[in-house]
Amino acid sequence: MLTTINEILRKARAGHYAVPAFDCTEDVMIRPILDTCQEMKSPVILMALEHDLKGKGFAYISSIVRGVTDHYDIPIALHLDHALEFDLIKEAIDYGFTSVMYDGSMLPFAENVANTKRVVELAHSHGVAVEAELGHVAGNELDGSVGAGKEMLTDENEVQDFVQKTNVDALAVSIGTAHGVYVSTPNLNIPRLKAINKLSTVPLVLHGGSGTPEDQVKDAIINGITKVNIYADLRIAMLAGVKKAIESQKRVDPLPNELFQPVKDAIRKAVMEKIDMCMSNNKV
Repeated sequence: MLTTINEILRKARAGHYAVPAFDCTEDVMIRPILDTCQEMKSPVILMALEHDLKGKGFAYISSIVRGVTDHYDIPIALHLDHALEFDLIKEAIDYGFTSVMYDGSMLPFAENVANTKRVVELAHSHGVAVEAELGHVAGNELDGSVGAGKEMLTDENEVQDFVQKTNVDALAVSIGTAHGVYVSTPNLNIPRLKAINKLSTVPLVLHGGSGTPEDQVKDAIINGITKVNIYADLRIAMLAGVKKAIESQKRVDPLPNELFQPVKDAIRKAVMEKIDMCMSNNKV
């Protein structure tokens, strides 16, 4: 069933677990994610990046997700990830996304507040929830350049002011993770997270969940994180599945289900691991 991050994340915060949020494209990713979450009775957030929404991406991804959610008995949110432009957010709302993320994390505080407030006013008028970012998580999911750009940890002294002025529904915080594939093990700043969580009236989000040690992620969840963003680990799983599919084919014209099954199996395994990490199994 399709819902917003408001309902999903408030329950997660009260229950001290997190909801896995997967960037995804195409049926080959969406179906194993939803089937696995259904099997494990976990809520889930399906996300899309601007890179994958170009051309007819909005129509394809929103049509697939909105077309199948009634066939699942788990809460599912359709989320626009890391939007920088107002027009992109408006388009996502028009296509039926139930939540959007405005990323003004590289802007001065006042400008981030002003832009986020504008997004919130538009989104809330359509019943759409908004995630924003305070502090900046380094790296780039699309080119794998972890550490690209400067990481800025979230200042806990700005949290209350930001949330009150913007009326945002969820807040992504920077506590030591990065986007993409790590070249060294991250070390999350849990004391900083604890301070932020005490001051925040809205659920907190961890970007850069791929590759972060499970014990650190669970510690972050116990101390306030309710949404964990995951993409690189799914792409790694897909590549392993593609290699296995190629190696296992004995015919030049394999049936699509035979060709894609190893990919889906690899995604399913990765999703199961992330659900366990988020402690969201049996939370429906």
